[in-house]
Amino acid sequence: QEADVATQEKKGMATGLTVTHPLSGEQLPLWVANYVLMGYGEGAVMAVPAHDERDFEFATKYQLPIKPVIRTSAGDTTPAPWNALYTEHGALINSGKYNGLDFKQAVDAVSADLKTKTLGDKRTVYRLRDWGISRQRYWGTPIPIIHCDACGDVGVPDDQLPVKLPEDLVPDGSGNPLNKHAAFLHCPCPKCGKPARRETDTMDTFVDSSWYFLRYTSADNDKAMVDERVKYWLPADQYIGGIEHAILHLLYSRFFTRAMSDLGLVDQDKKEPFKNLLTQGMVLNEIFFRKPAAGRIVYFNPLDVEIKTDERGQRIGAILKSDGQPVESGGIGTMSKSKNNGIDPQSIIDQYGADTARLFMMFASPPEQTLEWSDTGVEGSFRFLKRVWKLVYEHVAQGVTTAYSNAELSADLKSVRFAAHATLQKVSDDYGRRQQFNTAIAAVMELMNLLGKTETKTPLARSVIQEALEKIVIMLSPIVPHICDTLWRELKPGTQLRDQAWPAVDKTALVQDEIELVVQVSGKLRGHITVPKDATREAIEVMARENLNVQKFIDGQTIKKIVVVPGRIVNIVV
Repeated sequence: QEADVATQEKKGMATGLTVTHPLSGEQLPLWVANYVLMGYGEGAVMAVPAHDERDFEFATKYQLPIKPVIRTSAGDTTPAPWNALYTEHGALINSGKYNGLDFKQAVDAVSADLKTKTLGDKRTVYRLRDWGISRQRYWGTPIPIIHCDACGDVGVPDDQLPVKLPEDLVPDGSGNPLNKHAAFLHCPCPKCGKPARRETDTMDTFVDSSWYFLRYTSADNDKAMVDERVKYWLPADQYIGGIEHAILHLLYSRFFTRAMSDLGLVDQDKKEPFKNLLTQGMVLNEIFFRKPAAGRIVYFNPLDVEIKTDERGQRIGAILKSDGQPVESGGIGTMSKSKNNGIDPQSIIDQYGADTARLFMMFASPPEQTLEWSDTGVEGSFRFLKRVWKLVYEHVAQGVTTAYSNAELSADLKSVRFAAHATLQKVSDDYGRRQQFNTAIAAVMELMNLLGKTETKTPLARSVIQEALEKIVIMLSPIVPHICDTLWRELKPGTQLRDQAWPAVDKTALVQDEIELVVQVSGKLRGHITVPKDATREAIEVMARENLNVQKFIDGQTIKKIVVVPGRIVNIVV
């Protein structure tokens, strides 16, 4: 019922009364609204329409002021239509002395001030309610209860467990099909032996998914949960889940793990199911709709909509492809069935391939943040994979190469090898510790740009390119496995990518004989110089002054001083 109240059409009535803001003293209008949940707080709430979707809808409908108080990635303003980015936890704005505080700092500061005024205090409110786990369907875990007219509800004895679902049942689409299966439904009472009726409701699938990871550790153990393998594998190293369900699923998993620990089914010290949590963000897409004069709003999938632009390429409207009639844009929102703005990956796979779809989604944003869908982003990912394919193809066409000695390399080739192993070091950290896959892809793209500019005529140069390409294919393989599997077989004939260990970084490749420094003139970038790693300060100053581009900006000027930041910058102050 509360879910219905929260999502129904927002209606309200002004009382004509005002209340005093407890911190700013501002007079705020008091409204009665139909979507305030009685069980939330005290039944009366302070609305923050700029950062709550339901409050935003209500305030927009009744033309109430909408004051942004949090800076989000959408900016400092919150224009209609609603944008999911408005709910981000950024720094405070338009909030007096609280301006600039981050979310946690603001909560602590406001709570402390309310406590000083004896108007309130910070407290944790648990909104957990009893969990109704029964479902009226065939697929699910049977509830082991038998209903007897004489004995009441009787638990199924241990020696009759597990209760198994009938396999000859054919649902007809009406009601709970188990109620119509006589052999399953009718059974004797375990207590008195009289005719009784088996419970036909099955459990919520969350019941099963809340402990499946425990069963993976010892799937062939049909006697108990406890054995040495369970002790070894638990807790799981990594939990990954979408933000729309991970919160509840994580909560239920902790319930089950702690209960099993207390019951002795797993070790007493195994009270947490997972070591690390990665919560994936939502995917956003544009919402298109029509609002008939009478009737409900009709939403259209963005794939069915054509964007109209003027001669300058500026958007001037949108039409439905099927009838050419205009549709309205409702801004960016979370992909959902109700808004019909989801993108079927199959359409991308058909046009670009599965690897392109995977690469785009991993590159578009960090995994824990929202991802805004972009057709141009998909095309860009496709172009990058074609570049990788082309570079490997051109290299292999000249014949794959063999190993080499690092001592043989020129300074330019050493810099290429340095870049390859520095990229490997970063990508390994991004995958393993940081879990930031978009930056890993960006690092590989930078390495690709360098290889595209590298001279490949000599066998030695091609050997360095071979090594770098092998690293690139392995680094990209977790994200684009299909193309990488094919490219690996071309680079290393007779071997399989899946058999390769993750490569180790060669520390000797990261030792640079020469380094590149930025040269500034009075703080402005004017050139770059390459110097020996152990060059003296005096030698660096001379090389900076002799750079041809730098000379244009110091000619005729008086040099006041030269600042050298080791390994980074030379700044000539004139």
